[in-house]
Amino acid sequence: MVSLLKLAKVTEEGVRFLSPHDGSPMLLTPEHSMSLQNSIGSDIVMQLDDVIAVTSPDFARIEEAMHRSVRWLDRCIAAHQYPERQNLFCIIQGGLDLDLQKKPRYVMGVGYPEDLVVSVALGADMFDCVWPTRTARFGNAVTSTGTLNLRHSSYASDFSPIDEGCTCVCCKPASAGGLGLTRAYIYHVASKETAGAHLLSMHNVHSLLNLTRRIREAIIEGKYPEFLKEYFGTLYAGKKDRYPVWAVTALQGVGVDLMED
Repeated sequence: MVSLLKLAKVTEEGVRFLSPHDGSPMLLTPEHSMSLQNSIGSDIVMQLDDVIAVTSPDFARIEEAMHRSVRWLDRCIAAHQYPERQNLFCIIQGGLDLDLQKKPRYVMGVGYPEDLVVSVALGADMFDCVWPTRTARFGNAVTSTGTLNLRHSSYASDFSPIDEGCTCVCCKPASAGGLGLTRAYIYHVASKETAGAHLLSMHNVHSLLNLTRRIREAIIEGKYPEFLKEYFGTLYAGKKDRYPVWAVTALQGVGVDLMED
């Protein structure tokens, strides 16, 4: 729906948009959204919300979207068929207005490890994204030194773990109850079988959950600025000239200077 907003019209009833396939009119209501997610058995069911651009300068439209999303949440709750086994997650629109964003800040569609650590510094509380599993389907593994494409032939004879020091079931040695898989094994499996995507999905999700655990611990200890410097230093092997400008600029806005020794 978000990708089709140029073809859509939002009303109190729901979102009307034109099919990208044949141009036929379609209507998505809060009730229909619940029905679809109930039918596929989602563990977490997302409410239908009035989506707006987060950087929109139109405060009146942002406020309208916030109140409508709350009303749609009431309709989603009423239409939810299996609340005892499917968790309904509410989504509140509010743009970048702090008064409208007093509830926990949830960033949808994020994302890459660098996005997570920077967004937390900017005040984000929760995330969701398909990237860890989607990128696994292309043979990509999340590691402490960046994302590696294990379908590349350079890993055909690499018998090191997917990520040194990772404690996921794929990387952990068999002696410790894991599978003890190597990059070479993933290389040979990922290019021919779906099992490669499954294994890398397990590894990637574990890696990001472990990253958020480390983020939480650093915040509790009052050492998040130091964590950020260490994280980017490891990711880019200490080469500060390679640090993403957007990350450096964003963190400077909250008092963290990655370029400072």
